[in-house]
Amino acid sequence: MRRPLGTIAGARSGDKGGDANLGIWVRTPEAYEWLKGFLTTEKLKELLPEADQVSRYELPNLKALNFVLHGLLGEGVASSTRFDPQAKALGEWLRSREVEIPEELL
Repeated sequence: MRRPLGTIAGARSGDKGGDANLGIWVRTPEAYEWLKGFLTTEKLKELLPEADQVSRYELPNLKALNFVLHGLLGEGVASSTRFDPQAKALGEWLRSREVEIPEELL
């Protein structure tokens, strides 16, 4: 079913110099298996087109994924021209994106 990703996932984001750090997590092992297969770096770039260079880290004990969006903030918060220069809203922007979520996870 097409729903906002935030229906089943939480997220937190922020800046690390010129990079944005984005963590996303789910509550169940089943949802984590789906998230791990679904949210690839390529899919993240599709959902967040402003992302260019992305690294992904799996955190299975937390049922979470962490992404680093390299260079998204230019030279850092003081020089960024983004509406959200500290990338604090990036996680909520990702959670708002509508995706196909398996019905059994809803």
